[in-house]
Amino acid sequence: MSETSGTSHRRRRPLRRALFAVLGTLGLAGLAATAAVPSATAAAPPPPSGWTQVFVDDFNGAAGTGVNTSNWRYATGTGYPGGPANWGTGEIETMTSSTNNVALDGNGNLRITPRRDASGNWTSGRIETNRTDFQPPSGGKLRMEARIQMPNVTGTAARGYWPAFWALGSPYRGNYWNWPSVGELDIMENVQGLNTVWATMHCGTSPGGPCNETSGIGGSRACPGATCQAGFHTYGMEWDRSTSPEEVRFYVDGINYHTVRANQVDATTWANATNHGYFIILNVAMGGGFVDAFGGGPDGNTVPGYSMVVDYVQVLTAGGGGTTPPPTGNRDAYSAIQAESHDGQSGTITETTTDSGGGQNIGAIANGDWALYRGVNFGSTGATQFVGRVASGAASGVSGLVEVRLDSRTSAPVGSFAVGNTGGWQSWRTVPANISRVTGTHDVYLTFTSGQPADFVNVNWFNFGH
Repeated sequence: MSETSGTSHRRRRPLRRALFAVLGTLGLAGLAATAAVPSATAAAPPPPSGWTQVFVDDFNGAAGTGVNTSNWRYATGTGYPGGPANWGTGEIETMTSSTNNVALDGNGNLRITPRRDASGNWTSGRIETNRTDFQPPSGGKLRMEARIQMPNVTGTAARGYWPAFWALGSPYRGNYWNWPSVGELDIMENVQGLNTVWATMHCGTSPGGPCNETSGIGGSRACPGATCQAGFHTYGMEWDRSTSPEEVRFYVDGINYHTVRANQVDATTWANATNHGYFIILNVAMGGGFVDAFGGGPDGNTVPGYSMVVDYVQVLTAGGGGTTPPPTGNRDAYSAIQAESHDGQSGTITETTTDSGGGQNIGAIANGDWALYRGVNFGSTGATQFVGRVASGAASGVSGLVEVRLDSRTSAPVGSFAVGNTGGWQSWRTVPANISRVTGTHDVYLTFTSGQPADFVNVNWFNFGH
């Protein structure tokens, strides 16, 4: 479900994507294969030995209820606020949070169902994980996996259907114009009710570039056993940092049918696409560039109301000594760390700044938001000061704390400073604060605390001093 680049034209995936070899290279996944069976429900399997489950949703709940919003957020409308129209793909539906489009079925499944009203307008559903930090530990592996039955419709009645299970690089959230450089991993895509699963990695620049955009680096095959539409299949992606070169492998029912390796692109392109976490997306689009490459739609023959049925989604990690990469010392505490270069965040956006030097800042920051910067090297002498470049257009009486925490968002702050209105959201000040002495290499969290829910600060950059 690729997003668009910064251009305004609609993306078109070339027809040649249909020509990928269906058989691919067969092999066994690192996890046990799950047979394709038509049963409606199955719990997420327990992690195999050596793997740790870091996220799961079995979609258990009463029929007709929405998703668990502690795990998921609804993406609604026809695009992200300020982002490309039609979700950047040319699809025509309006996404909603209505249980007509996104609902549990009472049997342990999520159903995302496209609908068409009497005027011919389409609605459907798109949900995303709140978490944006899914990535392998350093030297380890990450697996995203879901057991899904594609909409059980084929032929002309399926024209325009585009179900997908995929992930976007965390810097996309709040920016919406940095695709494809931040990376996209399409774990399962299907169009037109064809018995084919596509997997793709998007990266680099568009159009063209090292990742052949807008097509990306893709592969495909038929679903083994029952067709993709007639039965459930387990679709998975393993991102493996234990290999050299690093690689991303795609699976259906345990069969590895497509692999992308770091040495297929230049080092900068790979780093830009992988040096951060990802968030997961489930959706069913109607129409768009990929659909157009296979004949187009929807049209008068298309039959609405067929659901993508999702039994479970889970994320696992293995190896590397933990579920998150340990600090690598790749950031200098005493040089400016650009706020938008975070390795993970919650609640912030990225926007263009008018501050000296230009570039971007993070903004829309309110109580409970945070940003993560991995591997900040403080050296042996130690830092005793923290300096932040901040701006605020908060209303009178609205203020909050910019806090520094080490290695965990729940650690006690080593220091903080208060900030209120500076004269505008692009009226910048450099604010110093004393901190407890810090040595060595740490993951640094900037956390933001306020007594009210309103946005209270933007951050352009920060550093530390002796």
